[in-house]
Formats: sequence, structure tokens, C-alpha cells
Amino acid sequence: MGDSTLVLTPTAPDVSVPETSDRDLFSTFRTVFFVLIHLGVFAAFWFTTWQAVVLCAALHLLCGGIGICIGYHRLLTHRSFKTPKFVEYFLAFSGAMCLQGAPIEWVAMHRKHHQHSDTDGDPHSAREGFWWSHALWVLWVPSRAQWDNIMTRYAPDLLRVGFYRFLNKTHYLFAIAMAIALFAIGGWPFLIWGMFVRLVVTYHATWLVNSASHSFGYQSFKVKDLSTNCWWVALVSNGEGWHNNHHAFPTSARHGLRWWEFDASYALIRAMKTIGLAWDVKVPSQEQMARAAIE
Repeated sequence: MGDSTLVLTPTAPDVSVPETSDRDLFSTFRTVFFVLIHLGVFAAFWFTTWQAVVLCAALHLLCGGIGICIGYHRLLTHRSFKTPKFVEYFLAFSGAMCLQGAPIEWVAMHRKHHQHSDTDGDPHSAREGFWWSHALWVLWVPSRAQWDNIMTRYAPDLLRVGFYRFLNKTHYLFAIAMAIALFAIGGWPFLIWGMFVRLVVTYHATWLVNSASHSFGYQSFKVKDLSTNCWWVALVSNGEGWHNNHHAFPTSARHGLRWWEFDASYALIRAMKTIGLAWDVKVPSQEQMARAAIE
């Protein structure tokens, strides 16, 4: 069975829930957390083993590459393919171990980004500057009432699922349990590399899609925002850097649409399809790409 023709729009928000114009609040807790996580990376100069480095790479691939790029983004946010529920939940749980927020929060915020990309309402608009779209935006958080509004408007499908409501409240506890387990198994090297180094690498790989892939590179398709295709971001983010392609066809499971645009995430989705773990994989048709192409 061939890949499905995609729908050109991202998952639609619940328009019955009004937008809120309240400004986000600066979070001292988040600021301290991110500073400490980044400072912890320097401990790798004193606590390093080859086993710890391999562990870091494996967890980064599982939690960041598979959990965030495929699970949080292409599956949960854009529903670009279907998979058995046990696979979906495993991908979501893996992504939650990156401490980028629980699935409902992450998905809602990313759908909001697509709804208002690089305009008012975009949580990390590139028009506000490179460093804002890269990292500074995460230091300002919505109030509890705003979060409820954003999740209800942009992720009502996930809110209806008990597993995601449970993970929304408990994901950080599992991350703490992982840190304790890593220290118990391999001491400081496993903790430093498996948590601090891994989280920082995953954070910046993800954030580069918001910043560099709205600043550097080329555009193949007509869009109303600043999204670009940036090869080196695609390299470090498992194909997410083909961002202009993604904004032109948000529900496409394939982001690298030309033969030289290598897309590691799509390669894995295709492999999953081969063994029956993915189906209804959406990709744009040649006609759709031709209509959207920049002449």
C-alpha cells in the first residue's frame, strides 16, 4: 500500500475556545533549571567514560530523535502517520524523558506555533530575534489559566486520553527516577552524560529548528512565514531542519522532499511501515508540491 496523500493544514485548533492575549510570565524556576542543566555539562570534564558517552548517544537517539522528532512532532502534533497505541504511548513516554514538557503541553504549543507562525501569537516567533526564537522564549511561561486555555484549544484530542493526562502530571517524576537509576548503575559519569549532557544536546537540537531554520538556508515552497530548509539543522535534528518543506506541508511524515534532503526520522517511519508498525503515512503528491513550489 502506498503512502497517503496528505492534508495541507496542521491539526485544527478548537475554535470554540477563544484565544487569550495575556502576556506570559517570566519563570525564575525555569531560568534556574536551565542554567543548572547547562552548568552540569562542565562536569563531563571530570566524569567521563566511554560507556557514559555511548549511553548518552543512545538515550539522545531514543528520547530526542525518536521520542521528540517522531513521537511528539510527526505523530502526536501532526498525525502524519498511524501506529498501534502501545507504540504511540512508548514514543510519547520517550519524548517526555527529554524534559521539554509533557505531550499535551508540547503538542499544544507547537500547534499554536503553526497557527501563528512568525506573527503575533507565535510562542517563538523568529521576527523577535534569533536568540528569542532559539532559547529565551522558554523562560516565559503562560499562567495556569492560560495553559488550560492553550491545551483545550490546541490539543483537545490528547486531553481526552487518560494516558496523556497522567503523563502531563507525572512525566518529571519519571525523569527524576531515570536520573536516580543512572547514578545507581554508573555513578557520576552516567548521571552527567545520561541526563545533563543529553538534555542540553537535545534542547539545542530542538531549538535550532525554531531559530536557525527560520533564519538560514533556502525556501522551496511558498509560505507566509520565515521557515527555511537548513541542511546542518536537519543533520543534527534527524531531518527536522527541512523546515520550509514542513511548513508548506505540515502533516507530511516526510520533511526532506528532494533526494539530497536526507530525513532520518522519515527513514525510520518507512522502516516501521515495512514491519507493520506504521500505516497511512502521509506525503505530498507531485501535483501538490508543484502548485506550492517557488518558481
